[in-house]
Amino acid sequence: MSSDVGNSRGNFIQDIINADVAAGLNGGRVHTRFPPEPNGWLHIGHAVAICLNHGLAVANCGKFNLRFDDTNPLKEEQEFVNAIIADVKWLGADWEDRLFFASDYFALKYNFAVDLIKNGLAYVDDLSAEEIRDRRGTLTEPGQDSPFRNRTIAENLDLFARMKQGEFADGTRVLRAKIDMGSPNINMRDPVLYRIRHAHHHRTGNEWCIYPMYDYSHPIGDALEGITHSICTLEYADHRPLYDWVVHNIGPCSPQPGRPKQIEFGRVGVSHTVMSKRKLRRLVDEGFVDGWDDPRMPTIAGMRRRGYTPSSLRTFADKCGVGRKNMTAELALLEHCIREELNAEATRVMAVLRPLKLTLQNYPADQVEWLTIENNPENPFAGTRQVPFSRELCIEQEDFMEVPTKKFHRLSPGGEVRLKGAYIIKCVEIIKDAATGEVSELICTYDPETKSGGAASSRKVKGTSHWVSAAHAEPIEVRLYDTLFGCENPEAVILGAEFTQNINPHSLVTLSESVVEPYVNQVAPGERMQFLRQGYFILDPLASGGGRRVFNRIVGLKDSFIKGQ
Repeated sequence: MSSDVGNSRGNFIQDIINADVAAGLNGGRVHTRFPPEPNGWLHIGHAVAICLNHGLAVANCGKFNLRFDDTNPLKEEQEFVNAIIADVKWLGADWEDRLFFASDYFALKYNFAVDLIKNGLAYVDDLSAEEIRDRRGTLTEPGQDSPFRNRTIAENLDLFARMKQGEFADGTRVLRAKIDMGSPNINMRDPVLYRIRHAHHHRTGNEWCIYPMYDYSHPIGDALEGITHSICTLEYADHRPLYDWVVHNIGPCSPQPGRPKQIEFGRVGVSHTVMSKRKLRRLVDEGFVDGWDDPRMPTIAGMRRRGYTPSSLRTFADKCGVGRKNMTAELALLEHCIREELNAEATRVMAVLRPLKLTLQNYPADQVEWLTIENNPENPFAGTRQVPFSRELCIEQEDFMEVPTKKFHRLSPGGEVRLKGAYIIKCVEIIKDAATGEVSELICTYDPETKSGGAASSRKVKGTSHWVSAAHAEPIEVRLYDTLFGCENPEAVILGAEFTQNINPHSLVTLSESVVEPYVNQVAPGERMQFLRQGYFILDPLASGGGRRVFNRIVGLKDSFIKGQ
C-alpha cells in the first residue's frame, strides 16, 4: 500500500501529526489502528477508514494495529472476525504481528474499573436503562443524580465483584463513571462503563458475564497498545472528553505527554446504497441479497467478488480525501476508479451475451481461419492472440434490426457491417422461428477482399460487430449486476416507505446461454477482462468450478463520472 493511501498527505489530520511530531509527543512516534466491531462484514466506508489509518502510519514511518472491539457477545461472531481479517489483508493494510482484541484486556479493564471505584470515580447503579435515560437531562437541562450515586466505596466494590461473579440478572445493575450530571456534554453525565450480559463470547466463552462499554474499553486499548493518534468518525467528537477522562484516570495511562489523541474526520458514503450494518444485515437476513458477499452489496467482500481491485478502492479513498464533514461520494466516482484501471490493464475478449446464429453462405464449410486480434489497444505491450473464424458464427441479438432506425449502424436486411478483426459481411436472408416468429438465424455473405489488415481492407462501413465462432464457442453464465437501489438516497423515507422499497428489481439479470471465444480456457478464477462493447467482467471464483464458468459484470464501459465533470 502506497504512502499516500487515503489522501494521508496534505490533510488536516496529517497537519496535526506534523505538529505533534515537531513537539516531540510520543517521542515523535506515529501509531494508528483500525478498530472494527465483529458484528457484520466491512463496507466501503470502512475501506476508506482502513486506507486512511494505514496510509497515515506508512506515510509517517509508523505502525498500524488491527484491533477488534469485541465487547458485545450478543451480536458478535467468529464469522465476522474471519471476514474482517480477510478484507483488511486484501486491501493491503499490513498490521504485521499486531492483531489484538478488546477481549485481550478484559481482566485489566476490570481491575482498572476497581481502581476507579476505589478512587471514588465509579459506582454501581441499580436504575434500569430506561430510568437512566429519563434522568440524563437534555441539551438545555442538567441530569439528575442517581439515588445510588453516593454508595460507599466498600458497597460499590462488593456489588461490582458480585456482578462479575454472575449473581445478578441482565439489566439489573451497571457500573457508571462518577463525573458530572450537570455537564453541558451529555456524554459526561455519569456514563455507563459496564453492563451485565450473560452470553457466550466467541473468544472468552462463558468466563465473563459483565462487558465494558465501547467508550470505556476503546481508550484503554489505545493506551495499552501505544496508539498515538486514534482516528475515528465525526459522531465520536462529543465523546472525546470521555475518551480523555478515561485515559487520564486509568492507572497505566496517568497524565503524561503523548497520551493517545482522538481525532475525528467525516464519514464517506456512496450514493445508491446503504452503509448501516443493521440495514445491510436486514438485506442478508430477509433474502434481498445472496449473503454478505453478494456482488451487489457495498461490503468489501461483495465488491471483491464483483471484481473491484484493492488499488481501485485505495484510489477511491484518495479521491474522496479527508474532510471535517460527512460526505456522500457519487457511485460514478467509485465506478470510474475501477474502470480507469481496467481500461489500461484488461484483455479485450469477444463474448456474445444473447446469441443470434449467423451463417456465411459463401464461406467454405470446412474452413477455419485463425485471426490475429490485439489484446488491449491501450497497452502496446499487451500483445495479440489468435481467434478462430468459421462459416457459422454467433453475434449479439441487439446487433440486428429487421426494420432499422435512422441511427442504427449494425446489421439489417441488405445491410453491411464489419466483423471485428475479420471481414465485411452483408445480410441476404432472415430465418424466423415458425412458432414464435422471432428471428432465429441470419444468412449472410462475406467479402473475402475486406479482411482486416489486408491490402483491400480500406472499404468502409459504419458499423462493427463482435462475434464468436459457433464451432469454437465456450458456454458461460453471465451475471449483469446493477445498483441494488434505484435511487440516489435509498435511506430517504418518503411517505412512510422504508429503504427496502427502493430496491432495484433489475439489480441482477442472469444470462445462461452466453458464449465466449476459446481464450476463456486460459482464464483463471478471479481474472478480469473486457467483453468488447459490453463492459468489464470477472470470472467469479466462488460460483465457477466443475466445468461451470460464471462471469460477473464489474462495471459497464460508459463513464458517467467523467462526463459529469
